[in-house]
Amino acid sequence: MQIDRQFHLTYCTNVHPGADWKTTFAALEAHLVQIRTAVSPNAPFGLGLRLSDKASRELDMGNQLDLFADWLRANDIYVFTMNGFPYGNFHGQPVKDQVHFPDWTTLQRWDYTDRLFRQLAYLLPEGMEGGISTSPVSYRHWHKTEIDRDQVLRTGAQQMAKIALQLVNIETQTGKYLHLDIEPEPDGMLEKTADVLEFFHRFLIPEGTELLVSVLGVTEEAAKALLLRHLTLCYDVCHFALAFEDPQHVFSEMEKAGIRIGKIQVSAALRIPEFVPDNTEIISALQAYNEPVYLHQVTTKTENGVKTWSDLPELFKEKQSYGELRAHFHVPIYSESFGVLGATQREILEVVDYIKAHPICKHLEVETYTWEVLPGHKDELSRSISRELLWLHAHLKE
Repeated sequence: MQIDRQFHLTYCTNVHPGADWKTTFAALEAHLVQIRTAVSPNAPFGLGLRLSDKASRELDMGNQLDLFADWLRANDIYVFTMNGFPYGNFHGQPVKDQVHFPDWTTLQRWDYTDRLFRQLAYLLPEGMEGGISTSPVSYRHWHKTEIDRDQVLRTGAQQMAKIALQLVNIETQTGKYLHLDIEPEPDGMLEKTADVLEFFHRFLIPEGTELLVSVLGVTEEAAKALLLRHLTLCYDVCHFALAFEDPQHVFSEMEKAGIRIGKIQVSAALRIPEFVPDNTEIISALQAYNEPVYLHQVTTKTENGVKTWSDLPELFKEKQSYGELRAHFHVPIYSESFGVLGATQREILEVVDYIKAHPICKHLEVETYTWEVLPGHKDELSRSISRELLWLHAHLKE
């Protein structure tokens, strides 16, 4: 839904099963109209669509894309953003670090992203910009040496630059402005502000500028401007909270570097007030969130920077005590406490306050995908999603 002609607010459908198009569409039919009726009964409802590679391929077959576009129009729903991070199945079986596979060094990732953009360009209403969030190049623990790391970042930059070229061509041909929104997360090749700045300045801008100058015949200055127009940042509130980075600092650094914010994913992490190895109450509470499907990295701020455990089981081996920890488990954004555990809801409200004063981004997407593994969750899914959207809408309108 659109708020004050500034923001498009939605939720990400990666919360629903979506191994193939039949499963994806069945979930949309089951939930979308209920959610739209609850949160936007008198106006069109924007959708944050997630398609697996298989679902996207099947949507391309025959007249499926036309039929889907007709269904969206009939139900007063429009697609303005997509989640192109998870490539395969995202529910019901272990995902863990495979959420990064295939990464941006592969042709599979490029083909998948290119196809999603062609589908988004077709579905996107006239006069509206569209974006697709994507992985932070690769998974850090797959690359052990500095040489390997640099090569992965360079190859990823080259692949993303080719996507930027495609997006320039789409805008030239259709007038539709699209952007690839790169999403840092814990243990990704890009985790924090410094990683993003290094990636853009050392790899993405040099590689992309050279490609666009060569293919389009524009000046280096024009090529850089096109690159920064179409390659942007996806700011996931949970992920930057895990990096212990203040929103205002991140947004200021990106603005100085000329890097746009293409999408803000509104999500909350678990907050652990303190960690003491023999505190059975805290350990027991955390054990409930130790499920086998998703990675749940844990971070804490130390004198030497942010320390990261790659998953909750790694934390449970810890013998040392720490102050506040944060865990990568997307919890409902409308709650600030979960028993003895808290949530990074304050960081969401800081982002909301900032963008109301500085509308740096039009796309807001609630991304709580963990409902089916959330301890103690019993409410109906459509109601839970609607409750999150209404909570955020109320704070945006304050």
